[in-house]
Amino acid sequence: MPSESDSNPLLTIQFHIPFDRIHARDVEPAAARLLADARARLAAIAADQGERTFDNTMRALDELTEPLDYAMGVVRHLESVATYPELRAAFNAVQPEVSAFYSGIPLNEGLWNCLKQYSRTEEGTRLTGERRRFLDKTIDSFRRHGADLDPAGKKRLEEIDVELAQITTKFSENVLDSTNAFELVITNEADLAGLPPTAIASARQSAARKGREGWRFTLQAPDYVAVMTYLDHRPTRREMYHAFSVRAASGERDNRPLLGRILELRNEKARLLGFRDFADLVLEDRMAHNGARALAFLEDLKSKTEPRFRQENRELNEFRRSVEGADAAEIEGWDVAYYAEKQRAALYDFDEEALRPYFPLESVAAGLFDLVNRLYGIRVIEEPGVPVWDPQVRYYNIRDENDTFLGGFYADWYPRENKRGGAWMDALITGGPAAGSFRPHLGLICGNLTPPIDGRPALLTHREVETIFHEFGHLLHHLLSKVEIRSLAGTSVAWDFVELPSQIMENWCWEREALDLFARHWETGAAIPDDLFQKMKRARTFRAANAQMRQVGFGFVDLLLHVRYSPAQDGDLVEYTRRLLQEFTPAPLPPDYAMIAAFTHLFGSPVGYGAGYYSYKWAEVLDADAFTRFRDDGIFSRKIGSEFRDRILSKGDSEDPAELYRQFMGREPDPSALLVRSGLV
Repeated sequence: MPSESDSNPLLTIQFHIPFDRIHARDVEPAAARLLADARARLAAIAADQGERTFDNTMRALDELTEPLDYAMGVVRHLESVATYPELRAAFNAVQPEVSAFYSGIPLNEGLWNCLKQYSRTEEGTRLTGERRRFLDKTIDSFRRHGADLDPAGKKRLEEIDVELAQITTKFSENVLDSTNAFELVITNEADLAGLPPTAIASARQSAARKGREGWRFTLQAPDYVAVMTYLDHRPTRREMYHAFSVRAASGERDNRPLLGRILELRNEKARLLGFRDFADLVLEDRMAHNGARALAFLEDLKSKTEPRFRQENRELNEFRRSVEGADAAEIEGWDVAYYAEKQRAALYDFDEEALRPYFPLESVAAGLFDLVNRLYGIRVIEEPGVPVWDPQVRYYNIRDENDTFLGGFYADWYPRENKRGGAWMDALITGGPAAGSFRPHLGLICGNLTPPIDGRPALLTHREVETIFHEFGHLLHHLLSKVEIRSLAGTSVAWDFVELPSQIMENWCWEREALDLFARHWETGAAIPDDLFQKMKRARTFRAANAQMRQVGFGFVDLLLHVRYSPAQDGDLVEYTRRLLQEFTPAPLPPDYAMIAAFTHLFGSPVGYGAGYYSYKWAEVLDADAFTRFRDDGIFSRKIGSEFRDRILSKGDSEDPAELYRQFMGREPDPSALLVRSGLV
């Protein structure tokens, strides 16, 4: 008879994950079995009465949850990209117990005593390098997660973590469901005026899939961005804008009660652990170290950006009046992208859509793979026949120039109704050096890009190209890791450092030599004409202050919610965040504006980017500065690429990120590089 591990594909770590054999019915028995195994291993570590060594203490701890991490990572991933009611129910059923187990690891008194005992051994005191860092960070992490609390405190902390896991999962589900609940079907072709042909064809295809006449638009990014940027029919723009801005803010999918509870629990957790607020708890182990420093960083960026921000918005209103007359109304939220695109076209004779034929997805991916081969000496090779979760998904292997198998990844590019929005990278298996060999890594990259339409390939916007490069940078950070200790490998770094490998990749999307690798007209194979390229470059910094203020505003909202917000003093949370964001927004926000209710970056997981959204701008300072080395030595420089791979991409969290950056640059970061690149100085 087949064993349980044969019949349940979640019980065995398999490099080629059998996505075709994983079902909702597998989730609960797998979680129960793997939790029992993990608890037994934890008890065995704590009960070992022999001499404490790195292997029986630290390595055993590093490997403790690997089978459970794998299974839950696969299930969590499937719930993000191929969800259905039974899978969601199974995932929600196991979440509390799994979350409680993870939260309880630092609270296990026997394990905590083992760590302290090992730290006092002769071997423990003499550790160096990444092993030293692992011990120090583990002890700090255990303290920060409640190891020194009394039994009542530990019990309360575990309860908080379980509830946070449950309600942040519910938050994400509400956002997905409310996004999918909206559709706008246009039956009068005249009301499509202004939309690019690709958007019209996509909407026609979407309607046909639903058995509808006309053109169907959803709140998925390709539809929403096209409507807000190009559609002449203002009432439709307003309807889409409103629907997007009130997602998950009413009815049975209302996230507003969850928001307050999440903040309440996070703050209670921080105080329980001896921190002033959640920001100080989260940031202690990051480059910013505390909420005050992160806020000061954002304040500095705001002060340097605000004058140009106000000027840009005056110019946009003046542009509208120059087109429509002196009596034209002030611009509203649903007008900003529309008139900004018209202003850009007038100033630079540049239409973003003119680039789309030069960015077929297959060519973009091939060019990206060529680029990383030149920089890092790695080869990306598609392997057909590997089980996937959707027929659109592709699988690739990555090999080093000496043919060492480094790992593999899945790519899932297009929107579906059973898939969450946005773009992301994730790790499924973390490998690395082991016993004289190398265990390969496994990861994935997901997007919601413009799909193929009417027999044409997927033709992307330049921003979508940047998104691919960005997420692939995260993937390289994972796949090129050479860290012995799993907990310190790949993207397991401070969150204000993790965006450096991703954001630096976007720079190549603006370089002529790099674009010529992949930007080829889908019908003729021609490169982007030079006049179009020059227009694109000139338009790069168009409304750059608005783009920067938007990100800075999100960072402020995030930090202030986790540092200063008080319901008694500040009132309704949605209204409070609307008031804050108004300062960073080019047009008045409607009274019912509630984007915070759909802000999954902050509230879609127990921590996520909570108190850490500033990280995007922090890392942008690093990436703008770091790219100057490639710019000065040649954008395909293997020498600089090798240094970046060796000193950043391969190192994970094995050294302090500030020191890794200094090793690559030979100095501290220069914040002016970002302002120069953005055209703000």
